[in-house]
Amino acid sequence: MTAAVEAPPRTEAADQTRALLPYEPQSAAAARRLVRTTLRAWGLDDLVEAGELVVSELAGSAAKTGCQRKMTVAIERITDRCVRISVRDGSRALPCLIDAGLAAVSGRGMALVHHLTGGHWSVTLEPLGKTVHADLRTRPT
Repeated sequence: MTAAVEAPPRTEAADQTRALLPYEPQSAAAARRLVRTTLRAWGLDDLVEAGELVVSELAGSAAKTGCQRKMTVAIERITDRCVRISVRDGSRALPCLIDAGLAAVSGRGMALVHHLTGGHWSVTLEPLGKTVHADLRTRPT
């Protein structure tokens, strides 16, 4: 499975990229590389850092679900200035936006996603899991 993390299989359309990744901690790194490569190819370098953080949180949370199948990571260009990063996993447990506090060692993931997206994130429940979507926008020039 490690080979799949290093070179994830992709299907691509002009404005969308997807990869199937195993439920392993290393998949967050593969998801970050996918986001970085895709956003740079689209000329959205200003979204790379936030995109890597968002997908890392979403893929890391998905990896902790204990699912046995593969998660789907997708990057979709919604407009010239907006991209949607999505992670689909096999768990129907919803992510929570909590105030973890300064001393907490975990629990800040969705708060970070909320901050980076300006609150533009959501969850779609599906028959066998869920997809968490997070929208990032470039700043007007």
